[in-house]
Amino acid sequence: MYHINFKNPCHIYFIGIGGISMSGLAEVLMKEGFTVSGSDSKESPLTDHLSSLGAVIFYDQSISHIPQGTDVVVYTAAIHPEHPEIVDATKRNIPLLTRAELLGQLMRNYKTAINIAGTHGKTTTTSMVTEILLAANTDPTISVGGILPTIGGNIRVGGSNLFVTEACEYTNSFLSFYPTMEVILNIEADHLDFFKDIDDIRHSFRLFMEKLPKDGILVINGDIHNLSELINGLDCEIITVGHGESCDYRASNISYNEFAQASFDVTDASNTILGHIQLSVPGEHNVYNALAAVALCKKLNISMDAIVSGLLNFHGTQRRFEKKGVVNGITIIDDYAHHPQEITATLTAAKKYPHKKIWCIFQPHTYTRTKALLTDFAKALSLADEVVLAKIYPARETDDLGISSDNIRVLLEQAGTSAHYFETFEEIEKFILQHAASGDLVITMGAGDVVKIGEDLISK
Repeated sequence: MYHINFKNPCHIYFIGIGGISMSGLAEVLMKEGFTVSGSDSKESPLTDHLSSLGAVIFYDQSISHIPQGTDVVVYTAAIHPEHPEIVDATKRNIPLLTRAELLGQLMRNYKTAINIAGTHGKTTTTSMVTEILLAANTDPTISVGGILPTIGGNIRVGGSNLFVTEACEYTNSFLSFYPTMEVILNIEADHLDFFKDIDDIRHSFRLFMEKLPKDGILVINGDIHNLSELINGLDCEIITVGHGESCDYRASNISYNEFAQASFDVTDASNTILGHIQLSVPGEHNVYNALAAVALCKKLNISMDAIVSGLLNFHGTQRRFEKKGVVNGITIIDDYAHHPQEITATLTAAKKYPHKKIWCIFQPHTYTRTKALLTDFAKALSLADEVVLAKIYPARETDDLGISSDNIRVLLEQAGTSAHYFETFEEIEKFILQHAASGDLVITMGAGDVVKIGEDLISK
């Protein structure tokens, strides 16, 4: 395998350079003196930013643009083996790395490499950690899977030996990483187009934990089912966070303000209160995301003052309970939730947010996830007063499983929840304008392009 070395910058070509993670990696390497070029299917603010830094980017992917002198080609999981640039690189014997392999190689250049993993909550928790580390003036390098206003994007290149990134389990990507510290927020059934079942997923997370060195640190949710099976025999230090009395860090005296933002005391296993936290993002799930961030940062010897300040300063990332605006007295929120537990967390938070009625416009993400978790989706969505379903966003898949968003509508109506299904965004927008009333809360939800609905409503 080709090895990236900051002491020997080379020329790297990215296929799919405009992706949220790929663009971040490209920027880190450019600021370390590497020459970067690449291709993508379309121009975007991320590619424009890279171009402004000096990257050469091509937008016609029907042919190969790999320049002479390229040392290594990096590609995403979405790129097929028959892609013209993969074929060209293979013919020319140019080394190939996946995005995950590059990220793993990159983090080996840092003394402290923090990986934040879990079925959900990765982007939020990585952002919380970022805010704390900035409040503590540690000058970290950060790669986050969303746009964080504090750092002006999805990447921050620091000057210290501290690197923080999300670690995704899909296609076992995180098994290519070299962490010294890990956070595992939760382990749930997801990505069942790749994993066989929940046991397969748990096995993958166990292998990820085993990537830690003996002097490594694992911060893990103590409420994970049958946790002992996952952590028994690990050589590293293990710190648990959660609800249980035996957890090393717990949240006590939790209360919420009028915008569903929690405040709580951080309590250790001896029931000593370590500090009081006020969050600027809503929901109980964020209490436990924050608790994981606290536990991690305490091991980095960050002061409670910096932890309190950093968490208070975190107002969310794009597409995570993001207020888009108000139209006709209707508040429009957008959220990335696309797994039943995420939906439950978001809608539970919404119930504490000012509203007369909660409308959830949900766009399922992939056919395999929808079919595998159909009843769980219906149960989670039933927390809304009204559910409006859009067509499934296919992402990397084709429609060959005989599943539709209308299957969710049927289950919801059988359970007594008002639900509606429309083929187009235009129909959904018209329906909302006709039926939602002033004081209602409308949440566009999903990992696809459902955000456009709320943006279109606001622009009308």
